[in-house]
Amino acid sequence: MQALELLISAVLAGIVLYQLYAVLGRRVGRQPEDEKPMARSAPVAVDGPEPVEAVDDTPLSGLAAVRSRDPNFNVAHFLNGAKMAYETIVKAFAAGDSAALERLLAPNVLAGFVSVIDQRAAEGRTEVVEFIQAPRADLESIDLTGHLVSAKVRFLAEFRSRTKGPEGEAVDDRRTAEVWTFTRMLTSPDPNWTLVRVDAAEA
Repeated sequence: MQALELLISAVLAGIVLYQLYAVLGRRVGRQPEDEKPMARSAPVAVDGPEPVEAVDDTPLSGLAAVRSRDPNFNVAHFLNGAKMAYETIVKAFAAGDSAALERLLAPNVLAGFVSVIDQRAAEGRTEVVEFIQAPRADLESIDLTGHLVSAKVRFLAEFRSRTKGPEGEAVDDRRTAEVWTFTRMLTSPDPNWTLVRVDAAEA
């Protein structure tokens, strides 16, 4: 089942359209002039031990509920799959690979990405992204509402962007901090997760 969990997590689908594109242009998540971020509890690191069930008033209080419905859910394996999906989506979006994005994104989100990709192509611009090191993924929260599981994952990443346009070629090293929200219906025969939201975060 662990191998299946990795496979399931690796094909996470869905992402917020233009917000990710804007976030990727930032050096480090929110800037000092942005609004004060909401307080959050300590995340669960991907390379750390399996978390102990949290009390009801913490962001991870839904973990016990999720495991009661899906005993095979494993935080570390889920986060490993989420990191793979993160790298795949970022690279495909930068490269304008709509075919790769189509199998990972929800239809409404895909439409937004395609519009940005088309605009970039119309301007004669191309981009290639190379991760300097593997992104870090931490589980911020997981909750169960009815049959819907919602998991927020915080990513820290460093990558090099190579862009070409009418004005020439540019190379830019970037650091980003984002929180991605994934959802999955436990009653659905489709085991894939859907990425439904992306927010800037503190590095």
